Amino acid sequence: MSDTELLDKSKSEPVRRLEVFTGAGRRRSWTAEQKGQIVAESHAEGATVCEVARRHALTPQQLFAWRRNAAGPDERKTRRGAMAFAPVVVAAPSQRSNQATPAIEVVVGTVTVYVPVGADLATLQMVLHAVRAAS
Repeated sequence: MSDTELLDKSKSEPVRRLEVFTGAGRRRSWTAEQKGQIVAESHAEGATVCEVARRHALTPQQLFAWRRNAAGPDERKTRRGAMAFAPVVVAAPSQRSNQATPAIEVVVGTVTVYVPVGADLATLQMVLHAVRAAS
């Protein structure tokens, strides 16, 4: 059976779109050097992943995967200064004599920072940054 026999002949509409596939019909393969150049280009000043991917006929997801795979194990971990999730432990309030109960207790390593109600945000940020740098 030929391809023309499979077409619905009851419609007399002209063909609106015709695709011609050429080549081997398989996925493109990229050398490690080519991937490295494209990843480096995506890290350049002012470059965006979408723009670089479009220029090389890639999807942004594919380029993001290459960037993630190119990063070393240390870079894959949460970077310093980047936001990260922290575990929250709910416990009964401790008994302290003559002290106001802090609104938040932040534990970083072996250091505990007690944050009172109404603490200044800028000061708190400086203290937490100093604690993280020291640990």
